[in-house]
Amino acid sequence: MSLTIRFKSVFGAAALAAGLSVMSAHATPIEELQQFNRDVKSASGSFTQQVLGGKGKTSSGTFVFARPGKFRWTYTKPYEQVLVSDGKTLAIYDKDLNQVTKKSLGSAIGSSPAAVLFGSADLSANFTLSDAGEKDGRSWVQATPKSKSSSFKKVNIGMSNGLPSAMELYDNLGKVTVLVFSGMQRNPSVSAGSFIFTPPADAATAK
Repeated sequence: MSLTIRFKSVFGAAALAAGLSVMSAHATPIEELQQFNRDVKSASGSFTQQVLGGKGKTSSGTFVFARPGKFRWTYTKPYEQVLVSDGKTLAIYDKDLNQVTKKSLGSAIGSSPAAVLFGSADLSANFTLSDAGEKDGRSWVQATPKSKSSSFKKVNIGMSNGLPSAMELYDNLGKVTVLVFSGMQRNPSVSAGSFIFTPPADAATAK
C-alpha cells in the first residue's frame, strides 16, 4: 500500500469520526441511542458487570455482536462462561461444569435488555424511551419495556460520544445489574463463525 493510499485511508476514517462527533454533539441522548441502533450493525469491546447490593459480585469479559440478535458474550473472570446466539438459538457454555445449555430465542429478545445492544433498529417498538438526565459523565436514557411479560422493570443506558458506555438493568425482583463498556468498536468486520458455538465433545447437555 502506498503512502498516499494510507494517508487517504487514515484521513477518511478521521473525517468519518469527526462527522459522527458533530452529529452526536447536536443530538439528544435518545437520538444518539436510536442512531446507534440504526447505524451500528456490529460492534465489539470489553465489559465489566456488577450486581449491586449484597456481596456485589463483579465479572468481566468481552463481547461481539451483529444485528439482529447475533452475539458472543464471553465471561473471563471470575469464571469462564460463554453465551452465543446465532439469532435463533442461544447456547450457554459453563467451562467449570463443562456443560452446555441451548434455548430458543423466539421473540424474547425484543423486550429484553439485550435488544438495546443486539436487537432490531426500532427500539421504540418494544420500549418507551425517556431522558434520564446526567450522571457519572454520561447522558442517560431510560428504556421501559412495553411488554408486561418482561422480566425487567427498566433499563438505563448511559451514552458517551454517541455510544452506550454503561447500562443499569432493573429487574422485577429489585435486583440491579450494572454493565460498563470499554474499547467499543463500531462496525468491525465480524466472521459468521463468531456466532456458531461448537461445544467440547465431552460436554454435557443440560435440559
